Amino acid sequence: MSSGSIDPSPLLSGDRRRRSRLGGVASFLRRTRTARDPSTLVRESATDQLEERQSGWAYSKPVVALDSLWNLAFVVVAGFVIYLSREEKPVVPLRLWVVGYAIQCIAHVVCVLAEYKRRVRGGGEEREDRRHAVAGYGFMPDLEMGLDYVNRPGQGRTEGTSFAKQLESANTMFSFVWWIIGFYWVSAGGQALTQEAPQLYWLCIVFLAFDVFFVVFCVALACVIGVAVCCCLPCIIAILYAVADQQQGASDEDICQLPKYQFKRVGGGDGAKTNGGVITKIGSDPPIEHSLSSENVECCICLSQYDDGVELRELPCTHHFHCACIDKWLHINATCPLCKYSIVKTNDGEQEEV
Repeated sequence: MSSGSIDPSPLLSGDRRRRSRLGGVASFLRRTRTARDPSTLVRESATDQLEERQSGWAYSKPVVALDSLWNLAFVVVAGFVIYLSREEKPVVPLRLWVVGYAIQCIAHVVCVLAEYKRRVRGGGEEREDRRHAVAGYGFMPDLEMGLDYVNRPGQGRTEGTSFAKQLESANTMFSFVWWIIGFYWVSAGGQALTQEAPQLYWLCIVFLAFDVFFVVFCVALACVIGVAVCCCLPCIIAILYAVADQQQGASDEDICQLPKYQFKRVGGGDGAKTNGGVITKIGSDPPIEHSLSSENVECCICLSQYDDGVELRELPCTHHFHCACIDKWLHINATCPLCKYSIVKTNDGEQEEV
């Protein structure tokens, strides 16, 4: 079963389903790239960040311990009820179903502990792999034509899956079938089970109900996250910023080195259509100005148009955003949310591109 934190349900694997649904959100956003909408790319990057951090948190020591204790508790309860109900003779093999359920709990615990140990042994290498996985879509910025989506070889998610994860996937698939079998047996037995085997019957009802509850919870959570990423990205960034991993994000010094510009709208008064704007580098003498087309006077993170006098920050890839929006993002991930260009300098003093 599930702890509500990660995969509390061995039958329906709530946490794994939540991760797959987050991955589904990212896949859906990636399929919309043909529209070349920058705001869509930013939201895809935010979804990847959520998926990455959720995966790391799900295999943290406290959560793994809680998940293991939760599933072992179900094993103990199952064994205790089977012992107490040794005289019961149900018309359907409920005792077999409970044993199978307990075996799946044990298998889930073994898989989680094996994956946790593998990640601990990997240490920083595992963290680096996850960073490349997030930045591995490999976009190269085309400063004149927008974004040129070019996949770079050698990047992406690491190939191959550990045996523990393969076993967990097989356990998840089998558990879904086992849940259906258990539901069928309980339904087929009907009210007769409450008389012939009340303890086994109610134990099965409780196990089945827990699975349904956690699946509904995970689906609802995935829907809330999807709506939040699409409609309220600044809130998601604020949450990620609060729990940011400094090893992945940029430092205040790195961010402060990025140039700041002041925006001035050109053409079109209030209520009229704008013709674009001009950004002037703050503190430059003589003034350094860049013109922006009407399509580029909007922050892709908060989806708000630039107001006169607002301060923007420009990244080395020439993409620009509101200072408040991009500063929080860079504390989370030191790459451009549009083209994945890293602002962190390498030891040679050159910009690193991921």
